[in-house]
Amino acid sequence: MKEILEQIKDEVREGFKKAGMDEKYAMVTLSNRPDLCEYQCNGAMAAAKEYHKAPIVMAQAVAEQLCNCEMFESVEAVAPGFLNFKLSGTFLADYAKGMQADREFFGMEQAKNPETIVLDFGGPNVAKPLHVGHLRSAVIGEAIKRIAKFAGHKVISDVHLGDWGLQMGLIITELKLRKPELVYFDPDYTGEYPKEAPFTISELEEIYPTASGKSKEDEDYKAAAMEATHELQMGRRGYRALLDHILNVSVTDLKKNYENLNVSFDLWKGESDADPYIPDMVKKMKEDGYAYESEGALVVDVAEESDTKEIPPCMILKSDGAALYNTTDLATMVWREADYHPTRMSYVVDKRQEMHFVQCFRCAKKTGIVSDDTRLEFIGFGTMNGKDGKPFKTREGGVMRLSSLIADVNEKMYEKIMENDTMTEEEARKTAGIVALSAIKYGDLSNQPSKDYIFDIDRFTSFEGNTGPYILYTIVRMKSIIKKYEASGKSLEDLALLAPGSEPEKSLMLSLVKFNSAVRNAFEESMPNRLCAYIYELANAFNHFYHETKIMTEEDENKQKHYMALLVLTKDVLEKAIDLLGFSAPDRM
Repeated sequence: MKEILEQIKDEVREGFKKAGMDEKYAMVTLSNRPDLCEYQCNGAMAAAKEYHKAPIVMAQAVAEQLCNCEMFESVEAVAPGFLNFKLSGTFLADYAKGMQADREFFGMEQAKNPETIVLDFGGPNVAKPLHVGHLRSAVIGEAIKRIAKFAGHKVISDVHLGDWGLQMGLIITELKLRKPELVYFDPDYTGEYPKEAPFTISELEEIYPTASGKSKEDEDYKAAAMEATHELQMGRRGYRALLDHILNVSVTDLKKNYENLNVSFDLWKGESDADPYIPDMVKKMKEDGYAYESEGALVVDVAEESDTKEIPPCMILKSDGAALYNTTDLATMVWREADYHPTRMSYVVDKRQEMHFVQCFRCAKKTGIVSDDTRLEFIGFGTMNGKDGKPFKTREGGVMRLSSLIADVNEKMYEKIMENDTMTEEEARKTAGIVALSAIKYGDLSNQPSKDYIFDIDRFTSFEGNTGPYILYTIVRMKSIIKKYEASGKSLEDLALLAPGSEPEKSLMLSLVKFNSAVRNAFEESMPNRLCAYIYELANAFNHFYHETKIMTEEDENKQKHYMALLVLTKDVLEKAIDLLGFSAPDRM
């Protein structure tokens, strides 16, 4: 279905043409004065300059052409030249019926030219637990993925593991100190390596911080770790076998943690997967005259004349020939381009890394790693802060594990649910997990991605205001009404939408019909908060309708069926919308 705003614009364009004006002036928007009208057009004031007539005269001429249009309940020309529109209830009901008939997409038009999007988000380092700093990438990336797929695009999501830098050398060095007898450290060993890892995930998560701490105090230790990193990257068999173990153990644990967030990836590739592409990439950059030596390192100039600040050269290899993040990110683009031919590569990353991606994107375009038609998109997000305005920490001042944050929010929701004394402990625990996820995800996603925000557990877990639990409570309220309706012996099969007969009904319909434009805006701007704003508006409109309408006690059967049809459609649209954000609603709260 065409978006309702586009349908309105089509009618208004005809009105301008029939009034003898260019249709380009038919600029219709949502009203900024909903107390006066629902949609508005200010085009007559712009047209007045071209046609040398008073704006109000122009507006009146258009209004005359549209006054008999079935789409509008009223069309009013208001000084100095505004056009104010109110939609007819019949038109609204017909549009809502179209949404009702399309149970899969609710009228959302699928992309006419579907894109193939490689979406890079997550970015955890192996051998390290997920912490709160990983939350935003996971939550925002998952929502963008779901929204893009729903809009009809092909999305290939990649977690892009950090598995190729100094941290690998640190782990290998520390493991060698602890277990020097392992065959992985014997350069002359030619046999098969053990299938079982020589460490557990708990041991691995202890090894890395220990090694990292030592490297900051012991120069020889750090030098050994750097050498181990270099040997790993140069292909030493034993070290590559250890890397495989580290990946297997880490990825198994990471998948469990991401699963708890209802986040998934199509690909579990890491920086190490880009390694085979590096030699040919570097060779081509040199042969094509882009890469040159500077102070021993290999670099590519990416500065442009229009730059207002300095953009340093993109370093491809360090002076010792070792790869950097730049190297692996560029080589990753090589294999993504070769394997998937994407129209877009999007990166959901901390906004503080923007310069890195400016350099890589420019280098990729300049050297031909990606085609001119491939769009490279940086979706930078701000930090999640505590109430003190600083990056979120534990009470002791350390970096909080993501699993600990989830557990804290779960416990908070469990306590609130148990206060109602309507559930068993087991049911309350299960429900608390569902509601806690909504609190965490909606609390994050309702903010503009690029902005920092305060993680306020008390506010995010509230059942009032613009929160996940409030949205879920609204949906659960609808489910309860549906259950009562069916328990009274009535069926949902023969419900029928009618034209709204009251202000609350019309307000709810006006919110409902904006669904497809909200999804489109969220996709086009890579901003899930656009969808959150729609969800909150729709939930508020329903609650207004609920408080002003006697649904279950309505004696007119046709009216009651209409009320229930409106309720069911609202519930279905809200459940689809929160699914696009990556969470769901329980049956009870």
